Amino acid sequence: MRRGRPVPRIVLSPSERDTLERYTRRSTTAQALALRARIVLRCAAGETHTAIAAELHVTKQTVGKWRRRFGEARVPGLLDEPRPGAPRRISDAAIERALVTTLESTPRDATHWSTRSLAKQVGLSQSAVARIWKAFALQPHRTETFKLSKDPLFIEKVRDIVGLYLHPPDRALVLCVDEKSQIQALDRTAPVLPLRPGQPERRTPDYIRHGTTSLFAALDIKSGTVIGHCHARHRALEFRKFLDRIEASVPADLDVHLILDNYATHKTPLIRRWLARHPRYHLHFTPTSASWLNLVERWFVEITRKQIRRGTHRSTKALRQAIHDYIDMHNAEPRPFVWTKSADEILDSVARFCKRISESQH
Repeated sequence: MRRGRPVPRIVLSPSERDTLERYTRRSTTAQALALRARIVLRCAAGETHTAIAAELHVTKQTVGKWRRRFGEARVPGLLDEPRPGAPRRISDAAIERALVTTLESTPRDATHWSTRSLAKQVGLSQSAVARIWKAFALQPHRTETFKLSKDPLFIEKVRDIVGLYLHPPDRALVLCVDEKSQIQALDRTAPVLPLRPGQPERRTPDYIRHGTTSLFAALDIKSGTVIGHCHARHRALEFRKFLDRIEASVPADLDVHLILDNYATHKTPLIRRWLARHPRYHLHFTPTSASWLNLVERWFVEITRKQIRRGTHRSTKALRQAIHDYIDMHNAEPRPFVWTKSADEILDSVARFCKRISESQH
């Protein structure tokens, strides 16, 4: 039996092990460096290249490369090799200090660091801090919002709705239904100055309100067409009228699956009686605080961006006409939104996010 060359054993000192484990645990470590640290730790534990490659989803050549690099230069060998050009004037310790300060502290007089305030704190130039932030994709001035659903049936509802998107039933329509309420008819106090070369469109910051309207919309996930209508209010009565409009618009020989959120008007006795008279309708409710599962929300983004946000309307009648005109133009050349993620991928992503949140609280 032919055997390959013997692989030298890796023995870690306590300080080396501590450094490598810190690289793997710290959420601010570059992912490439964290992966290399995991490879070396598993090599030191006596695992084979094949097992490590399968576990970390890399090739055996990658495992061998970083095992060899660590054997030759120890922990510094895991860092990226210097590239051609002028020698660096900022040490790794200074870069780490800037990163740790950015990620693990805030200035006394502000909620987040600026390049100038951090440069003063760590003793670097403002341009050096800007380059470090760019290299590590850090943007302290930006924030994003998130909200996790607490629905006890979250998993079941995700599987149900994603199943409708990826495998819609035969002889049935799947419609995503929701309301975009309180759309304001706004007119500026002075005429809008149009776009000119070298000058953007200009408008006054103040405006005149001319009332509101609510848009009820149902998006056909297969064709991309939209059934839409505006009402002055968005009560159960208006929702029942919109269900009548859907009933008049869809083929009578098909079942209809409606994807809805948990708004109270969708569950009133009036609506339950309507559904009892129309047994071909089947309701699928999104989890609470998970409106992103409803594809019509994506269509609402489009109409807001293209028609509502920068539109000027001198009456609710003009606003309703603009919305209905947009729906007609959309339906003339519909393009369906394509859902790509499976329920398992979504649930895995939520699980990873929950783990990050729990770890950040320690």
